[in-house]
Amino acid sequence: MADSWTFAVARNDLARTTLVGAATPGISDGEALLRVDRVGLTANNVTYAVLGDSMRYWEFFPPERHGLDRQWGLPPLWGFAEVTASKVAGVEPGQRVYGYLPPAGHLVVRPDRVDGYGFRDASAHRADLPSPYNAYRSTVGDPAYRADQEDLLVLFRPLFFTSFMLADQVADNDFYGARSLVLSSASSKTAYAAAYELHGRAPRLVGLTSPGNLSFTRSLGCYDEVLSYDDVDSLDDVATVYLDLSGAPATRAALRGHLGDRLVRDIAVGLTNQIPNADAAEEVFFAPVQMRKRRQDWDRDGLDERFTDAWQRFAQVVSGWLDVRPGNGPAALRDSWRDVLAGRTPPRVGHVVQF
Repeated sequence: MADSWTFAVARNDLARTTLVGAATPGISDGEALLRVDRVGLTANNVTYAVLGDSMRYWEFFPPERHGLDRQWGLPPLWGFAEVTASKVAGVEPGQRVYGYLPPAGHLVVRPDRVDGYGFRDASAHRADLPSPYNAYRSTVGDPAYRADQEDLLVLFRPLFFTSFMLADQVADNDFYGARSLVLSSASSKTAYAAAYELHGRAPRLVGLTSPGNLSFTRSLGCYDEVLSYDDVDSLDDVATVYLDLSGAPATRAALRGHLGDRLVRDIAVGLTNQIPNADAAEEVFFAPVQMRKRRQDWDRDGLDERFTDAWQRFAQVVSGWLDVRPGNGPAALRDSWRDVLAGRTPPRVGHVVQF
């Protein structure tokens, strides 16, 4: 029986999957081996696959390194892994890290810039990919880490970081002079985390969602108003910023038709229904860009401190908004992928898979 495994999806048909056994990889000098332990699966991971070519997400975990050809892609996951072997000083077996992981049993990394925070993977194929995705944070040196929050961290930390940076960028620009902020896909984790950050210090917050998610989204209490997509025409006719997390062309068209030049900003923030929205929007939000700005403004420790404070506030409330759906083993990961891809996961549910 194989002692490791790899899950992959067809790059031209994300519903077609494969789950194969593999041998545990060996390591060379300068490398370490991570055993993937616990991951979360959300619509964010589907986004990585949808944008796998255009945003280079497929390049983080090349399929040939896992014994597969390039018709397959490994959608990146966020989660925890354990160092099981290392030939790098300062990276020790038993060390637990949080970071960007493949849907596979193991990952070989080439640790660089090793310090009390963790390390970066300096593997050649990742050298010119966005650096935030190459960081592996040691749980020992991570002020945001709490062992009893691992499920929340694997489900929300990357989303919340995007939400935190999005809210920060909007506030940093004085809300672009708007009197209303409209967020689509308002029941999604990224949207309501951003709304939570903005609520009470921003202009009026309006969430747009599908009729079936109205009750859940209103129950969160982080929007001033929640409307169905069918009710865009009832939005106040005031200067408005649109934060588009759904990528639905019909919603954008309805907003533009209703608001005209009162739509002062139209910003794409990813997608949850697999329709790329970057081309149609006026601009695209990319969290690492704002992160780099704030590292210059606040330095690394200052950014960590602000993020940790925001995360701990959010973690106290989000546990009441979430039902963790646990799974065990690679087959559970495959089943969770299919559920999320097909839109069968209710907004209250978060998939966490342990290996």
